[in-house]
Parts: sequence; C-alpha cells; structure tokens
Amino acid sequence: MFAVLPLFFVLLLPSASYGAATEEYDKIQQRMDEQKKKLSEVQQREHSILRDIEEVNIKLGTIESELGRYRKNLSKTEGEIARTNAEIDRTSAGIDRQKNFLKKRLRTIHRYGYSGDAVTLLMSSTELPQAMRTVKYLESIARYEHRLLLEYKSSIEKLNADRARLQTLRAELKSHTEKIKAKEGELATRRKSKEVILNSVRQEKATRQKMLAELKEASRKMLAIIRESSKSDAYSASGFGKLKGRLHWPVDGRIAIPYGSQRDPQFDTPIFRNGVHIKAASSADIRSVYSGKVIFAEWFKGFGQLLIVNHGGSYHTLYGNLAEIFSKVGDIIRENQVIGKAGTSGVMDSPGLYFEIRYKGKPLDPAQWLKGRRN
Repeated sequence: MFAVLPLFFVLLLPSASYGAATEEYDKIQQRMDEQKKKLSEVQQREHSILRDIEEVNIKLGTIESELGRYRKNLSKTEGEIARTNAEIDRTSAGIDRQKNFLKKRLRTIHRYGYSGDAVTLLMSSTELPQAMRTVKYLESIARYEHRLLLEYKSSIEKLNADRARLQTLRAELKSHTEKIKAKEGELATRRKSKEVILNSVRQEKATRQKMLAELKEASRKMLAIIRESSKSDAYSASGFGKLKGRLHWPVDGRIAIPYGSQRDPQFDTPIFRNGVHIKAASSADIRSVYSGKVIFAEWFKGFGQLLIVNHGGSYHTLYGNLAEIFSKVGDIIRENQVIGKAGTSGVMDSPGLYFEIRYKGKPLDPAQWLKGRRN
C-alpha cells in the first residue's frame, strides 16, 4: 500500500508536475545505484586482505624510495658543506699570508717613502747599463707586487663566494632534514596501518582463514606462471640440479621461518610453507644463486615485489618480499648478480627475503640446497 500511494498521487498531478516528479525519481534511482556501486567496491576491497596489505606495501615502498633519495641528498649536501668549510680554511690561511706580506711592504713604504727602494737602488747605480738593469729589476718587483694585490683581491672574492655557498648549503641541509622528518612520520603512519591489518589477521579467525585461502590461491597462480614460462621461455642452460648443498646464499642472513609444515609464528596457524624466510638487514643485497633468465619481476599479491628466475632443467628460484627489483623480464642474469634489495613488501612484518626453489613446479627445501646451515 505504501508503494502504491505515491504513484497514485503522481497520476493526479498535472503533466508538468508529473514530469518533475519523474525526473526527481530518476535522480534518486541514480544516487541509489551510485551508493550500491560504492558499497560493492568497499565489500570487494574488504574481501581481500592481501590486496589491503599490498596497497599499504606499495605506498610504503614509494615513501621509502623518497626517503632514501632525501637521505642521499642530505649526505651529498653534508659532504659539500665539509668541502666548502675546508676550502674556506685554506683560503683564509692564504689570505693571512698575503696580508702579512703586504703589511711588511706597507711598513717599508711608510719608512722610506713611496718608491723609496727604487730611488735608493737608482742612486747606487754608477753606470747606465747598471741603471737599466736596475730599472728592469724594479719593473719585475712592481709586476710581482701588482700580481700579489690581484691575488689578494681574488682570494677575498673567493672567500666571500664560499661563505655565500656555505649559507646556501646550510639552508639546503635544513630543507632536506625537514623533508626526512616528514617522510619518517609518514612512513611510521603507513607501517602502523599495516600492523593494524596484520593484528586483525592474528586476532580474528575468519580473517586469518580468508588470508590463508588467498595465499593458497596466489601460490596456485604463481605455479601457473612457472609452468607457462617453462613452455614459452625455455632456458637451455643446465647444471643447477648438481648443486644441491653447494648454492651460495641469496642474502646475508639466517633462516627465521623454515620450509614445510609448521605453525606460522606470525599468525599461529598450521600451514605448509613452500619456501623459507631469511631474516636480513633492510635493503641488504639480494643475489641470484645461479645464472638464469628472469621470467617474472613485479608485484605479486601475497609475495610483495617478486622475482622468478628460470635456471633451465625445470629448475626455478623465487625471490619475494623485495624492497627493490633490479632486473626485468627477459634479462639473462649471472650467478651471484645483485638482483634486488631485501624488504618488507610481502605479508611479513620483518625485513628479509622469502626464497623458494622449485623443480617442475614443485617446491624443494632451500635449506638442503644452500651451502651450510644458518638457523
């Protein structure tokens, strides 16, 4: 009845009023459709824990990159300030020496009168040739003293320019310091937002199960990438299979979370881990354990910035959680080549490398392939 009444009253309205009512109704429907769309987008976003983490990680990566650039500029400015200060000290010492010599000359002139030395020397000459030599000698002295005065003036000008440069550099130093402070604050805020998401995963069983399901789906997609690349991006090299127990470590660190069935220490949940998390210093160099061809190098949901290398003979290595990637798809890389930097771009909240070794798509325990044990 409630839905019929408005329509009944609309039918009683004049045609102009009816048209206005219809237009208003269409506007309401449009607003409702927009709200439904927004609600659907929110629900879809909330549905993916890994997408939320990835969005935060991408922003964190951008901020860390900017912060690194600001710190590099700060270091460069500090070096320029140190060099400018050293140059000011050298110029000041030279000015002091020039000033002392000129003072001595002024005292001589004051004592004997202007050009007193010249008059004395000329009067002591008894012959014309000797007098001519004396004149040339005096000209040389005059040119030398003139050069000293010009050098003294140049030194003063250089000192003033260096001091002005120093003032500019100090202003730049202050600007860089302020930018770093602002970015560090922004970085802390973003890290806090990631921690909030991870805490919700730890505390809420449904959220945790949802994330683990997403990780399994991500792992399935990654396996599909590896299998597809084995067909289309064949790498003819061999020898990887003979290196079990002899591969050098991809990063300087130790295995914090091992391969295989375990209770995840971060979320206290039984899982099977296809690789290992090697704890390492933030931005530590990541190196390829063997030569090969890069078949994947970008963000991958759940694994952060991920790089996959085909080593031939159906062997692949995976390097995840990277802060930076230095290689691109199609690159042929050498053994021990730096291919990236360790970071926190995956679901882990501690810096390091997520590392996998796969044969025909199946995961192998990296600890059995790496040289020595670091547990």
